[in-house]
Amino acid sequence: MNQTRQFLSKGNMKNLLLLGTFLLSAAAAQAATSNLYPVSVGSRFGFVDKSGSIVINPQFERAKDFVGDLAPVQLGRWGYVGKDGKFAINPQFDKAEVFSEGLAPVYFNHRYGYIGTDGKYVINPQFDDANPFSQGLAAVEQHRLYGFVDKTGKLVINYQFEQAADFSEGLAAVCFGKRYGFVDAEGKIVINYQFDLADSFSDGVAAYRLGKRWGYMDKSGKTIINPQFDEAEAFVNGLAPVRSGKLWGFIDKSGKIVINPQFEDAKPFSENLACVRLARRWGYIDRNGKFSINPQFDEAESFTGAVARVKEGRKTGYIGADGKYFWNPSL
Repeated sequence: MNQTRQFLSKGNMKNLLLLGTFLLSAAAAQAATSNLYPVSVGSRFGFVDKSGSIVINPQFERAKDFVGDLAPVQLGRWGYVGKDGKFAINPQFDKAEVFSEGLAPVYFNHRYGYIGTDGKYVINPQFDDANPFSQGLAAVEQHRLYGFVDKTGKLVINYQFEQAADFSEGLAAVCFGKRYGFVDAEGKIVINYQFDLADSFSDGVAAYRLGKRWGYMDKSGKTIINPQFDEAEAFVNGLAPVRSGKLWGFIDKSGKIVINPQFEDAKPFSENLACVRLARRWGYIDRNGKFSINPQFDEAESFTGAVARVKEGRKTGYIGADGKYFWNPSL
């Protein structure tokens, strides 16, 4: 699969949570509205605006995206800075994630908890793993089982799942007995455990795998596109990338191919542009399948707030919707 699926699982959850300098997530989409972006200059991280001007001088060992007025940064330990570059929450955590719905997962003394924007614990460290909040709930792990807590830390869906994804469109994909289904915010099974793998709902539809083939279902669990693809990604505004054989194309919700399979890899549309890879280089196509930004990058994220993060070799830069750099790739 070309993008990380959203399930918590022992050993890789931290990688999913960490935006670092190059992972796309819902929090990254929120961060796009901040207009400040983490960059590295030499061995230190700072932040630039859309003009490419340095707003917060490079001084941190690592830095993640702003969400609202706070961004996690590392200086020895992890803390949070405001847009003035000053610490709003002093470095004190072993790990720190971006804020989502007013709370942020932090790791201290081998346990995850959640803090508010004032830096105080709202939910004390107690979890082996913890996901950002989504639709008022967060997936958490204890003793290799997953459940969901609310913003007070109350366990509202008991620990019982082998894996759990974030809530999306009122449902969360979960795994029980090595089969995937969906629960609602009360923990009620809405779509029975029956799939080998299932993605979160997007655009009213979720991709699922049975055997070796992917198809799509609606929120009742009814198949709307029969399993037939080798890989399948999320629908966004009526289009989804799918792979048949070695090549990726795009389908509509009737299952009709609207952009012919021709790409080595593809990501869902965002802001009417989709990342695709051709001849080992990433570029961006429009909804007609025509290149708006020619393939030229070694890696590329989807656009959020008319900005996309791209890589050339190990160097990371930022481009606007015209494909021009406002921050040239740097280590």
